[in-house]
Parts: sequence; structure tokens; C-alpha cells
Amino acid sequence: MQTIKNTGYGFSTRAVHAGEEPDFREGATGDVIVPIHLSTTFARKKVTVPTGGYEYTRSLNPTRKALETKLAALENAKYGLAFSSGLAAETTVLLSLLKSGDHIVAFDDLYGGTKRLFNHIFNEYGISTTFVDATDISRLEEIIERQTKLIWIESPSNPLLKICDIRSIANIAHENNLLLIVDNTFLSPYFQKPLDLGADIVVHSSTKYIGGHSDVLGGAVLLNDEDYYQQIAYRQNAVGAVLSPFDSYLTLRGIKTLSLRMEQHQKNALEIARFLEKHPEIDKVIYPGLDSHPQHELAKKQSSGFGGVLSFEMKGSREDAEHFLERLTLFALAESLGGVESLIELPAVMTHASIAKEVREKIGITDTLIRVSVGIEDVEDLIDDMRNALLPEKFSNFFA
Repeated sequence: MQTIKNTGYGFSTRAVHAGEEPDFREGATGDVIVPIHLSTTFARKKVTVPTGGYEYTRSLNPTRKALETKLAALENAKYGLAFSSGLAAETTVLLSLLKSGDHIVAFDDLYGGTKRLFNHIFNEYGISTTFVDATDISRLEEIIERQTKLIWIESPSNPLLKICDIRSIANIAHENNLLLIVDNTFLSPYFQKPLDLGADIVVHSSTKYIGGHSDVLGGAVLLNDEDYYQQIAYRQNAVGAVLSPFDSYLTLRGIKTLSLRMEQHQKNALEIARFLEKHPEIDKVIYPGLDSHPQHELAKKQSSGFGGVLSFEMKGSREDAEHFLERLTLFALAESLGGVESLIELPAVMTHASIAKEVREKIGITDTLIRVSVGIEDVEDLIDDMRNALLPEKFSNFFA
């Protein structure tokens, strides 16, 4: 039977069916949903012939394999690997591709955990990183060294939502015999497909939009090159950074509504961004879907949507920002993003607290920058929650 992955079906059809086609072979049950294969080991009749290719669930598991097939289908990739977390995915990629003495060029606006990995883990093994504003293509080219092996970017970035020109950076990478790795977590494969734009490897924290319900930790790596796939898969098995069968099932379940959720996330985020732009207590709103975003046209060119994350600068002090956050009711004051519920946080003391204050402020992460992961609730309720938390007694006339 032809698999969904290798056909011209649309995104939502692949999200539902890829990797989970019913098995009608003799003895099979025709499951519509791939079962959770909890067995840690698999019996065989012949000493040298693993049954169905399965030996030990760390090496290969049917439920995880179904997820990897689905992820590859959605990202237009030949190969997919599911990991125990986004950072496990990133670590395994770097272990597979780099050695002591190598150099990384990385966007200066990255998830704090990724920067910690570069600055405090891999640097101890002789792998150095230079951070640069990757929206400045000429500057990025200038810092490529003889020892540089790869370029690492997020687009949109975390938490400043800067947009990189993925195709142009891919061209620069390949002209210099480098790899381009793109963290596509913020937009998901529904809104953006970096491999189609020339990236070599895509990574995700599948904890976020792919899982979509804040109940399963995971990561993913998607790519087209067989040699790199074999290297990464070998090390994933060797270090054991695999997603469990049950977590694979939860992620498979979440993916089925990815297109529906992303549309609602985006719709709500745009309305909230427009509300905040008009509020007198807000200094700046950062959302690629706004005309005011400096890379709005680039975002429209390389992506089919703008996602559900926005950031904004409050006027006043960090204490003012904290008081606003603590008065909210519907927005959960919590790290992470991409769930059906709305989350809000203060990056300077939460997701990016591991980055030195002077480094944070140099790239624009101030003490009053707030990041919002807009959920799929009724947007009128979310706006009311923000309105009530933004010193309503002071601005009652403004909202009359």
C-alpha cells in the first residue's frame, strides 16, 4: 500500500494519516490509530533475523517510528527522528556533526537553553560559538572562520521574533561548505518549511506546537541527507536520547489538530497584538504579522503564517511588568509555549535567566520585555484579561 508520505495529499491529511495507515496484512488488526508498543524488547524466531527489524525499543520502536514518519511527511523531509526533548535533539545533532576545534556561527537571539548548551557545555569540549545578529547577512558572512562547520538560527527568534532570510543564509552556508540548521519550533511545519528554503537540518521542540497540549516533552530532527541521518540516528541510539512509546503516542495525537490549532493561535495573536499596539502602557509590540514589524514582508515571503507568539515592551520598571503578570487570570504565568492554553512570561528572569544581564540587554531582552504564547481560547476573554491587568483604574476612560 502506498504511504501517505509519498503522495500529494495536503498538510492536514498527512497530519492525520501519515505513519498510521491501517495494516491489512494477514494477522493484523487494521488499527486506525497506531498502538502504543510498550515492549522494551522484541522476540524473534531466527537468531539472526529481528522480527520486523525490531530488537530493542531504544533502537527502534513501532510507535516512535510512526511519529517519525509523520513528522518527516509534514516537514517535507526524507528522514525524521524523535527525541526525549528539544535539547536532547540539539545535543545529539551537535555530537554527530562536530569535534573539538570546530566553530559555530549562531544567531544572537536564541532560546536560553540553546545558548547555555553552546556556552557552558560544548565550549568545554573545545567547540566555540560566535553569536551574531543573523538578520544582518553581511555581518554573518564576516565572522565565518576556517574552523566554522555550521550556522544555527531560529526564525522567528526567541523571544524577539526577528526573522532571518533562510534562503539567503542557506546560500551563504553552502558557498562556504557549511551546514545550516534551523530551529522551526515557533512556526511549526504548518507555517514554515526551512528544508524547502535550503536548510540542511530542522530541529523542533515538539513539546511546543507539535505536541500542542503542554503534556508531553519531546524533540525532533528532520533532514534529507542520508549520511547525516545515519550519523545522528547512530548517536541517538548510542546515548539513548529517544522518545518513549507513550510520549510518541501523545505527540501523534497532538499533531492531528496542528493545522486547526495554528490557525486559531495566529488569529488570536494578531488581535491581541493590535490591541496592545493601541494601549498607552505598552511601548512596543513585536509580532511578525503586524505591518510595523521590520521584517513583515520577509515573513510573508518565506512563511505561510506568523504563528502564535508575540512579545511586547511595557513602560515602567521590572516591578511594573511583574505586577501586570501577577494580576492576570487566564494567562498562566509559566515558561514554554505552543499549548492550547495561553502562557505569558518575563524572559529576563525566566526562560533567558541563564544569559548574563549585559548580554540580554545588548540584544534587546530588557527587564520589561514580556513574551506571550497565545492560546486558542476566545480572544475576547484574553483581551479582557490583559485589559483588567493593565492598571484598569488608571485607564478606565481610555477603555470606555
